[in-house]
Amino acid sequence: MKPVRVRFAPSPTGPLHIGGVRTALFNYLFAKKHNGTFILRIEDTDQTRFVPGAEKYIIESLNWCGLHFTEGPGVGGSCGPYKQSERKDLYKKYADDLIASGNAYFAFDTPEELDALRKSYEEQKKTFVYNFEERKNLKNSLTLPADEVAARLASGQHYVIRFKMPEHYDVVMHDEIRSQVVFNTRELDDKVLYKSDGMPTYHLANVVDDHLMDISHVIRGEEWLSSMPLHVLLYRAFGWEETMPKFAHLPLILKPDGKGKLSKRDGDRMGFPVFPLRWEAESGEVFSGYREDGYFPDAFINMLALLGWNPGNDQEIFTMDELAELFTLEKVGKSGSRFDPAKTRWFNHQYLLMKSDKEIVAEYTKIVESKGFSAREEKLLKICSLVKDRADFVKDLWDHSYYFFERPSTYDADVIKKRWKPEVPSILLELCDVISDTGNALAPELEARVKQVITDKQYNAGQVFNCLRLALVGSSQGAHIFDIIEVIGKDEAIARIKIATEKIVQ
Repeated sequence: MKPVRVRFAPSPTGPLHIGGVRTALFNYLFAKKHNGTFILRIEDTDQTRFVPGAEKYIIESLNWCGLHFTEGPGVGGSCGPYKQSERKDLYKKYADDLIASGNAYFAFDTPEELDALRKSYEEQKKTFVYNFEERKNLKNSLTLPADEVAARLASGQHYVIRFKMPEHYDVVMHDEIRSQVVFNTRELDDKVLYKSDGMPTYHLANVVDDHLMDISHVIRGEEWLSSMPLHVLLYRAFGWEETMPKFAHLPLILKPDGKGKLSKRDGDRMGFPVFPLRWEAESGEVFSGYREDGYFPDAFINMLALLGWNPGNDQEIFTMDELAELFTLEKVGKSGSRFDPAKTRWFNHQYLLMKSDKEIVAEYTKIVESKGFSAREEKLLKICSLVKDRADFVKDLWDHSYYFFERPSTYDADVIKKRWKPEVPSILLELCDVISDTGNALAPELEARVKQVITDKQYNAGQVFNCLRLALVGSSQGAHIFDIIEVIGKDEAIARIKIATEKIVQ
């Protein structure tokens, strides 16, 4: 087996969809598993669709995800340049070679003429396809006299070079995921390979670059499966079949309901991101990103890895090294995988739990300060440890911990109605004396003393604890009662209890 060299080859036509990130991830894992090379190649041959900032976005997204390429723009390598627009002088030679070998031809049909043909076919309820049947009736070097072809080329007339698709021929291929794949050339058109403006199309540039960069495996999305026969035929036409890469076409990522491919606009419409980073279009339209929504990159990557790939066991949480060790193309499925927003949040929750309080507190401190509060790191660490199991994101921590900084301004009416009886204020004030007498006791000791009083006086424990929480927090939610008292301090706890006994009236 020759050295593994794989490439992720996006076009800078907009932000990188999570489907593209997954393609990059599977290439990265395959290369890492086989001690190979992961290449980033920017395929920007279609300058009409170029979007400023898209290339920078792609690179920043890969870096945030931890998918660091070995060769590519800004990194270099022995096969550069890694932007096709900077390689365009290479492609004319290969297009000419195909003309010379009879595998391609010049076509002089103008866009207007082709549009008119398509419209005419539509009126007849038919579809126009520039294929082996139609090319016999059109203006190209297969139908025009050689001297006329030479004259048209010499005059600088617009032309394209099209691949000459064989007639009624079965292209039998092997896909690493789908096994044998067969296309008959009657289903295929004569694709444009090169334009007279000096730019190749995706198909020619893709095959030439993969050959020159010695790519061993082409791992890409299912949408490119229909291009596989053309690419295989190009390898054969060039005489490169012996060194042709192996192909693997990844299954689609589907909408949460399973009905169709997850699109770029589905996310914000359905309430979740479909891009790794926030993207602002030239129109001013803004699309949310996983980074800005508070996801950890390793949680995001872990989620993506399991969309279409199965490790063969029940394990769900993996480090990047574990993913690379277990990853094989044989374990990638053929069917599309439904994207599950709730499961994605679950992954982030698991990674939040695995983070140390020290890691979390740096971001949590910024949130606390943005609310106008400050606290010693020791207190913040303690709060994080008490509430992080309730949050999916660091940004959620405030909603689960605000009461450590703010006294209640309102009290839950349902708790009052159910639990706050006439005897409650006197019981809570009695507990204030217990709290005051415990000195600097920690939560376990304080809890033991309060429970002893409740037992000795035969109070209703459920009623007492619910009302005590209500006085401290303002609701029935929150961390363990005695942990709250330990963090806010006994003086603050007593003050809150006394305020509640004065303000709450059933």
